[in-house]
Amino acid sequence: MSGAATLATRDYELRPGPRLVVGPGSLRRLGSLAHDLGATRALVASDPGIVAAGHTAAAVESLAAAGLTTAVFSAFGENPTTDHVAAGAEFARAFRPDLIVGLGGGSSMDCAKGINFLVSCGGRMQDYRGRDSTPAAMLPSIAVPTTAGTGSETQSFALVTDPATGMKMACGAAGAAFRVAILDVNLTLTQPLSLVALTGIDAVSHAVESHVSRAATPASRMFSREAFRLLATNLPGVFADGGTIAARAEVQFGAALAGLAIENSMLGAAHALANPLTATHHVPHGQAVGLALPHVVRFNGPACGDVYADLLAAIGVECPADAAGECLAAWLADLLARSRLATTLAAARVVAPNVCLLATQAAAQWTAGFNPRPVDADDLARLYEAAR
Repeated sequence: MSGAATLATRDYELRPGPRLVVGPGSLRRLGSLAHDLGATRALVASDPGIVAAGHTAAAVESLAAAGLTTAVFSAFGENPTTDHVAAGAEFARAFRPDLIVGLGGGSSMDCAKGINFLVSCGGRMQDYRGRDSTPAAMLPSIAVPTTAGTGSETQSFALVTDPATGMKMACGAAGAAFRVAILDVNLTLTQPLSLVALTGIDAVSHAVESHVSRAATPASRMFSREAFRLLATNLPGVFADGGTIAARAEVQFGAALAGLAIENSMLGAAHALANPLTATHHVPHGQAVGLALPHVVRFNGPACGDVYADLLAAIGVECPADAAGECLAAWLADLLARSRLATTLAAARVVAPNVCLLATQAAAQWTAGFNPRPVDADDLARLYEAAR
């Protein structure tokens, strides 16, 4: 892995992300923020669980108070597919929005972005795999995350599953980025602690992997380091008993910063390993990436120990570069145990997996190419075996 000196002399761009509106109760500003964007008709993409929790109704009330006409699309669930997005686009074309709101967890925000691709640019989601491939301008959009983990609110990528292959496609474009993200910690308080664990571990994985990505820049590391500090400092208490409102707000902001780190760099082998586990064995994403991450960090240690040492220093842990991979891996394994998530594939109910097939699928994941230490299917198979 190239060190800090190499990064300082390399050309790079900064994608600064959306306007962040932060604070308890800030959902009430949704209507005025939409009005400021010139909107008159808002489509709200919000999954059924968020609708049932009452958050969607509060959002619609705020939009209506600002004079906007609204419609809600909720016919999707966890890991939205191309079929869900296509149905949402058909719904949107009939409604004719001039603003899209993604209200909920990563699935709601991904679905909102996907709808925006199809309504604004036509075609199918498969046409937009990769970054910056849209032929037209896109509708303005606002994110209102109700979980603290995915970081989708600060990224220009939509993660949409292709049901034909079971694989998640990353579809990105500058126009797909939300113009505004509302970080209202009160919306995260209705989550069960099991979901807090999944999303919190996911956010940590974003901070760790983006910090050592081959595409990392001084800007991305500024975001990933601070994200890791906020998450690592606050998540143990949140996992223990739910934590304080202040701690939950710090975790929410840390997750958003981790999303900015991804936007300005990329992820790595832990995410490459996780996606096939979700597609084939239906392991929740946060669980899958969490159990893979310590093994990947150990594997990467010889290539980027100095950068892992930088992360540890952010939380007051001094460790020499040649031991930093092992030290960080042990810290992450302990955090995973504190979250009460499974720490092995067997504990996650993945028994007798076809490791060769999973490794082949993992090697084909886009994120594998950004890992700081090159990985191939054989390396990934060994990492799956280590996680068993």
